[in-house]
Amino acid sequence: MPQYLIIVDLSDRRLYLLDGDVVVREYPVGVGKMLTQTPTGEYTIINKEPNPGGPFGVFWMGLSKPHYGIHGTNDPSSIGHYVSHGCIRMYNEDVLQLAALVPIHTRVTIRP
Repeated sequence: MPQYLIIVDLSDRRLYLLDGDVVVREYPVGVGKMLTQTPTGEYTIINKEPNPGGPFGVFWMGLSKPHYGIHGTNDPSSIGHYVSHGCIRMYNEDVLQLAALVPIHTRVTIRP
């Protein structure tokens, strides 16, 4: 059984999925802009919601930090940039792939 961990590196705007110590997937992400930075720290995925509507693309995974999550986007050109209100944006196809792999309670480390 995989032991997944998500690491979001804000400086290189990448999300890494690890199984133990091995990176098994890597995705480009959009993260918080200067005034609404993505919070660093240790969190967990607490819920999943397909088709949340609005700017959240095709999937939402809520974090244990209230009002923050990993989600798709209706603006794919924003990926790779400092653009969000603090959430972690992914391409819709990437967030669907990630959501299919990771269960609720997966640890998420967000580092500067």
